[in-house]
This record gives sequence, structure tokens and C-alpha cells, in this order.
Amino acid sequence: METIQSVKQRFEIIGNDAKLNRAIEKAIQVAPTDISVLVTGESGVGKENIPRIIHALSHRKHNKYIAVNCGAIPEGTIDSELFGHEKGAFTGATATRSGYFEVADGGTIFLDEVGELPLPTQVRLLRVLENGEFMKVGSSQIQKTNVRIVAATNVNMATAIEKGRFREDLYYRLSTVEIGLPALRERGEDIHLLFRKFASDFAQKYKMRTIRLDHEAVGLLLKYHWGGNIRQLRNITEQLSVLEQKREIGYQKLKEYLPHVGSHLPAIIPSRKETSDFSSEREILYKVLFDMQKDLNDLKKLTLELMNSGNTTKVKAEQAQLIKQIYASEEQTTALATLDDEYEQDPQAHDVELIDFEDSHDSTSDKYHFAEDIEEEESLSLHDKELELIRKSLEKYDGKRKEAAQELGISERTLYRKIKQFNL
Repeated sequence: METIQSVKQRFEIIGNDAKLNRAIEKAIQVAPTDISVLVTGESGVGKENIPRIIHALSHRKHNKYIAVNCGAIPEGTIDSELFGHEKGAFTGATATRSGYFEVADGGTIFLDEVGELPLPTQVRLLRVLENGEFMKVGSSQIQKTNVRIVAATNVNMATAIEKGRFREDLYYRLSTVEIGLPALRERGEDIHLLFRKFASDFAQKYKMRTIRLDHEAVGLLLKYHWGGNIRQLRNITEQLSVLEQKREIGYQKLKEYLPHVGSHLPAIIPSRKETSDFSSEREILYKVLFDMQKDLNDLKKLTLELMNSGNTTKVKAEQAQLIKQIYASEEQTTALATLDDEYEQDPQAHDVELIDFEDSHDSTSDKYHFAEDIEEEESLSLHDKELELIRKSLEKYDGKRKEAAQELGISERTLYRKIKQFNL
């Protein structure tokens, strides 16, 4: 059985970090089996090395190994790329084409950035994982394939599942074994080792002396955030090798090549703030609706007190804060003051208007009904709004839970739970 050190030498992996060694060890252990593997880690940490190790140490090593970048293939053609298509299946399909799963039969497929797969393709992939079956685009004939799948992603899968962007059942099939690679900033002294390796490689490539870092520059190298991980470190090393005349690089010179160096010292792992989605927009809509409801209830309350007392001056004094909220603009405040002046000049006119209103209705019952309307408005709750939104969405899509869930911005499982909860 291969050792961690021999695998590092074979695949030119630099570093002695404990997390890196553990990831390589797990790859060695799962390689002889056919179970699916999910490799996780930030962009640029070297996730592509793990599937190469697994394939090379497996019984499939003499068959094909195909790496597919799922994020780089347009959504409209990815099914054709993976599963193939029949002639005439769509515009431009002038001949029958074999997909990667057919070509790599007996070998290994590496699905990089698997979290970017569209939902319809995820369903097809799940079928391949479950029973090794697939159909070409435009065909009704079921084909068999014996492919080992290794996937990788830098997406937070728990968040993607919660938002309905990735199927939970597919995630569990892909991640029978999960191998996580650490970010470069977590690998301590490995950063300088990698820099020296890259510097040596570029010196040979461009036929020049190898660049070196002084003590202070090494300290900066270790403290920097390295958001782009190994890919960024390699890029910086190549720039220094090509552009700098002096072969010894100091702190200030290295700092010039590191973007936003001040904001990334000391190195920390940032908390990722999720972008706004439909759920947050819905919460904002609820808040606006509730604010409008509160303003309407306040206006009804003020009107009811005016009807009961008939004394504008008294009501204005007692409800000054409420009036200020309702009549925010100067024009509205002036109108209220004018109403008060008119009352003081001719109070009888306003009394008559109130009496006429009361004479044309059942005075007592109307006041009670008006108060009941206010209480009914105030009884509206988030439960009612949520129920109404779910019902409308289900009606819009004729009861199809998948489309309704996407419209509402929730997972299909969450919608199913709500349907049972509300007895819809």
C-alpha cells in the first residue's frame, strides 16, 4: 500500500500540514473501493489532486480518467456533454454524440464544482449513482455505465440544500466519503515551502536565478490571508520571478505584490455573508405590510375617538404622537391645524355633522362594528400571510410542489412540511 510520503512525491504535493496529510491518507484508503467521494475546500486549494490520487491507486487506473468542470459548461448543453445526445435531439445536433459517462465506462469521472449543476441534471446524475443507468438527450433507450464518480465543490452544501439549489439525496450519495482540504492560510510553514518550490520551478522555466525572501518578507508571507490559496501564491511567485531584477525580496517589495495587504493582517477566516435571496425579500415585504396595517389601525383609532368625543382639540392633545406619525408632512400637519381652527370658530357645525352621521346609522352598533373591524385587522398574523402565499403558489402551479417551492424560495421538503402543518 502506498504511503503518504510516496504519494506526495508521485503527485508533487508540497507540505507537512496535519490536515493535508489526513486528506491524502483518506484518499489512499478509499482508492481501492468504488464508493463515491466528495472533495471540499476553498477555490485554489488543490482539490483536483485528490481524484487523481484515487484513480491512480484504484483498479480502474488503466481505464479513462475524465475531469469535467461543471461550472464552465452552459446549462443548456451540460446534459449533452455528460450523457450524450441523439441526432436531431436539438438544433445543431447533426450527429449522435457519446457523453462522458459513456466514454469513461470502466474508469473515473471527476466532477469539479458539482454544486453548480442545474437541478434537472442533478436528477440524471442521481440515477447514475443509484443504478448506473442514463439516457442520451433525445433518446428513450436506457444505457448502462460502470463509472466511479469523484466530485468536488467550494460551495457550502448545507446552505445550497436549504435554499433548494442542490438535492439533499444527491449530496448523501456523492459524499459517502468526504475529504476536506485546508485553506493555505491554515497550513503554517507549508506556505514558505510552496513559495520556494514555485520559485525554483520558475527559475528553471525562465532560465534565471531563483528568488529568495528575507526574514521580514517570510513573516509577511505567513501572515497574509491568501484568499486565492495556492493558485494565488503561485501567481505572486511567478510575477516576482519575472519582474524583479534583485533576487532577494524584502518586506516592502513583497507588500507591493500583495493586494489589500493591510486589511488581511493578521490572517483570519472571514465569515461569509450570504447574498439576499427570496426569503429575505419576503420578510421585507411582510414588514412593509405590517407597518401599513399598523398605520391604518392608528388612523381608525383616531377617527373613532373623534367620532366619540367630537372634540378635535382634546383628541389632538391626547394623541399628539399618533397624529405626528400619521401626518408626517408639513402640509398634512397644517391641514389638521386648519380643522382645529374651524372647530373653534363654529363648534356647532361639527357637532351637527357628527349627529347627522349618527342619526343616519345605528349609533351604538356602528361604533361596536367599527371597533370589531379594528380588532379583526389587528388579528392578522405572519401565519395567515404565509398560508396565503403558499396557497396562491400551489394554485399557480396546479399543485406541483417543486415549482411552488422554487417560487417561494424554500426547499421542497420545507414546503411539504408546511402543507401538512396547514392541512392544505
